Amino acid sequence: MSVPQKRLRGRPRLAQSATEAGGVQTLDRAVALMRHVAEANGLSLTEAAAAAGLPPSTAYRMLATLQHHGIVEFDETAQLWHIGAECFRIGAAFLRRRKIAEHGRQVMQALVARSGETANLAVAEEDGVVFVSQVETHEPIRAFFRPGTRAPFHASGVGKAILAHLSAERAAAMLDRLALDRFTEHTITDRASLARDLARIRARGWALDDEERNPGMRCVAAPIFNEYGEPIAGLSLSGPTVRMTRATVAALGPVVREAAVAITRSIGGTVPAQK
Repeated sequence: MSVPQKRLRGRPRLAQSATEAGGVQTLDRAVALMRHVAEANGLSLTEAAAAAGLPPSTAYRMLATLQHHGIVEFDETAQLWHIGAECFRIGAAFLRRRKIAEHGRQVMQALVARSGETANLAVAEEDGVVFVSQVETHEPIRAFFRPGTRAPFHASGVGKAILAHLSAERAAAMLDRLALDRFTEHTITDRASLARDLARIRARGWALDDEERNPGMRCVAAPIFNEYGEPIAGLSLSGPTVRMTRATVAALGPVVREAAVAITRSIGGTVPAQK
């Protein structure tokens, strides 16, 4: 009768905890190790180290660091390493970003044709918004946000549109940790004034960046919601104040709001009932 081979442990016997483990110096090796774990249905430490071509002690330090950030998980009972929930969150963010950009393109093109101004689409991150897509106007003076450009919540149209439609608890928690930096003389830098502005945005369904980030530029924005009615992104029209007059802004606000609703529906999102 053959004797089943004992599977090696998932950790060294004298291993430190994840929080005690040293930091990873070679990021590319850690990413390669993470890929091997993701492709398998659980790996022991020895198996993971062999797949990545690393000494077990080095592989463990990398896995422990990844575990500390939720990238991988360790099954104490089976002594196996698995991919972690944080990888799903990161991947979902990528898919959401790509999905919104793809579905939003046609809506943005129509918005530019109708308004003559530049349309932008940005997604929410922990500390602000990131612009992921743009359709430019052909006007010689125009707004330009290269994809990947970041903007703060309190000094951008999209950022304020998202903040205004968060739950009261999430908005309060976010405002508590925001640094309300001043960028122009029009930037809102006190929480009471920002709270009043967010209340106005909620009531009408669209936000205004009135030269709050860049002098001479105005931006009208509205939120895009996921399937739970949570604001995850925003659509905006930006242009110089000489064209984006008060009257123009008032006319374009509802147009941008309806365009954002169209994108929300195209990605399977739900627009919450206006309070």
